[in-house]
Amino acid sequence: MNLFLINVLLALSWAAVTGSFSPLNMAFGFVLAAATLSLIREQVGSVGYFSRARRVVSLALLFFYELVLSAVKVAILVLSPRMNLKPGIMAYPLKVDRDFEITLLANLITLTPGTLSVDVSEDRTTLYVHALDCSDPDSTRRDIAAGFERKIMEAFR
Repeated sequence: MNLFLINVLLALSWAAVTGSFSPLNMAFGFVLAAATLSLIREQVGSVGYFSRARRVVSLALLFFYELVLSAVKVAILVLSPRMNLKPGIMAYPLKVDRDFEITLLANLITLTPGTLSVDVSEDRTTLYVHALDCSDPDSTRRDIAAGFERKIMEAFR
């Protein structure tokens, strides 16, 4: 977080030197500061800053991919003449243990069509998820573990 603050301060310095605090100039200053920090990353210890940014972008791209994929699946289920659904609530054992990570995982699951995070156990080890089609809960658990949860742990640890 320290390097992010340095990046913002450098962007503000850029805006002060150029005399323009427009959003476009501030964004350019932020990108310019990030490029400058990447050039001297060994000296300022910012190697982790850029790799974390890549991992967060990777998590966002995975979310958008899963969003489109699940929206198509739900549309197919809804438009099919015979809705052969087995809705249900399943218990998902959590590997993430920080409040932020649990909240992010629950929100990503909820924002994905066809699933809804219902509750977290008192000991924060289990997330209860309602699925529109819970015919194969083990497959759904594996998808969450290999997808969102793995990417969250990569990005924020």
